[in-house]
Amino acid sequence: MFSRVLVAVLWLLHFLPLALLARLGHALGVALFAFAGRRRHIVLVNLGLCFPELSAAQREDLARAHFKVLGRSLLERSLLWWASRERLARLTRVEGAERIGELSAAGRPVLMLTPHFVGLDAGGIGIAMRYDSASIYAEQSDPVFDRLLYRGRRRFGDQLLLSRQDSVRASIKAMKAGRPLYYLPDMDFGARDSIFVPFFGVPAATIPGLSRLARLADAAVVPVITRILPGGQGYVVTVGEPWTDFPTADIVADTRRMNAWIEDAVRTMPEQYYWVHRRFKTRPAGEARPY
Repeated sequence: MFSRVLVAVLWLLHFLPLALLARLGHALGVALFAFAGRRRHIVLVNLGLCFPELSAAQREDLARAHFKVLGRSLLERSLLWWASRERLARLTRVEGAERIGELSAAGRPVLMLTPHFVGLDAGGIGIAMRYDSASIYAEQSDPVFDRLLYRGRRRFGDQLLLSRQDSVRASIKAMKAGRPLYYLPDMDFGARDSIFVPFFGVPAATIPGLSRLARLADAAVVPVITRILPGGQGYVVTVGEPWTDFPTADIVADTRRMNAWIEDAVRTMPEQYYWVHRRFKTRPAGEARPY
C-alpha cells in the first residue's frame, strides 16, 4: 500500500516545472542528510577515503551537496517515468550522440562506459530516445517499483534489459546485433570475479568486465557521463571519443585505466557521484572493513 501511495505522489510531481521539482529534491536531500544516518555515515567514510586532503568540514559540506542532488535525482525520476518525449527532449541534451551512430553504422559494436553519477537514469533515457540500446537490469525487491522501473527504462524505442544473472554472451550478442550497451562497472559486487585496483588510491574490488566485454565483442568503448544542471536547466549527457588502444592484453592495466578515468570524471563534479554505495566494502585479506 505504501509503495502505491508513493508512486501516486511521484506521478503527481511529474506535472511540476523542473525548477520547482529541483527545489523539492534539494529539500528532500536536506532531510535525508539529517535522518538517514546509516547512509550519511557511508558517504562520509567514502569521502574520507577518497578526499583525505579535504578537512572534515569540507567533506561534510560535500556530503550535504551530494544529498541535495541525490534528492533531486529521486524525485526527478517521475519525469523519466511519465513525462512526454517532447518534454524530456527539451530537458535532456545529448552531446556527441553522433559518435554512437557513426560506430554502429560502420558495424562496430559499442560499449558505453557509464559511471554511477546520480543522473545516469536521465542519461539512459537520453540515449534510449535516440538508439535502440541494451542495459543491465537489477530486479528490485519491491514489486511495484520493479514494474515501474522496468517499464520506465523501456518507454522509448526497442530497449533490451538484461538481467545480472544473464551470461556474458547475452551482452555480447546484443552489442553485435547493433545495440549499444549502457554499462555500469564501478560498483563493489563482492570478491567473486573482481580484482583489486586503486580507486582514489584505495584498493577497490572492481569487475574487469569492461576489458573482457570489449575484447570478446570487439567493441569500441565510448565514455558517457550525465550531469544534472542547476535549477530547471535539465541534464547534459556527454558522449566522449572512443578509447584508443583498448583493450590490451593486460586486463589489470585496463581496469586501472578505467578507474583512473572515472576518478578524473568524479573530480569534475564530486557531489554528483553515487557516494551512498559502499564502494570499499570488499577488502583484501586481513584489511579492516571501513564501514
